[in-house]
Amino acid sequence: MSDEHTRADENLDAELPEWLQEVTEEARETLNASEPVQQRLSTSTVVMMLGVLAVIALLGYALIERERQRNTPKSGPAPDFEVTMFDYAPMVMRGETVSLKSLRGQAIVINFWASYCVPCQQEAPMLERLWREYRDRGVLFLGVNTEDPLKEALDYLAKYGITYPNAPDKGARMEDAYRITGIPETFVINTKGEIVQHFLSEPNERDFRAAIERALSE
Repeated sequence: MSDEHTRADENLDAELPEWLQEVTEEARETLNASEPVQQRLSTSTVVMMLGVLAVIALLGYALIERERQRNTPKSGPAPDFEVTMFDYAPMVMRGETVSLKSLRGQAIVINFWASYCVPCQQEAPMLERLWREYRDRGVLFLGVNTEDPLKEALDYLAKYGITYPNAPDKGARMEDAYRITGIPETFVINTKGEIVQHFLSEPNERDFRAAIERALSE
């Protein structure tokens, strides 16, 4: 095994829980020990051993993602951010730069999305409709595009008639700050800058409205 591959394996192992690192190391040692007599191993044995390693890797990935989701902020002070809006004509605040601090005093709905995301497409009309309903009551909707090239992002905004502020997440800074685990994800923040609700995937409209009302009342 080359030094490069060894370093890659070590980096991957470092992300796994300690007990899973030990199991992975034992499996790797078993494979290495079999190399001098690998001509004696049957195909089924090799496939079985590779299958074990694959299961371990998948389990490790699931545990890492679960741990990351557990760390997603669901209450308390919202992580700070600063974004610059798309320069898109039908959208309000086009080209403006805003931060959490500059929006203090308003309730904020932050929605992470990407154009290829089917649940994002399904919730888009509801988000625009509720934005139009609540914007005169001191609620700002902020869409955060996570991965799209500019053309795809603007085509999406045009397709769904989005007029509430949207910005690209350059360098994935907001994605990292809010520790999202997928898209869409939505955070409802009250006028004091505190998270009152976190939604995974498309929110139920009734629950979504209740969260916005709570954000306005706190």
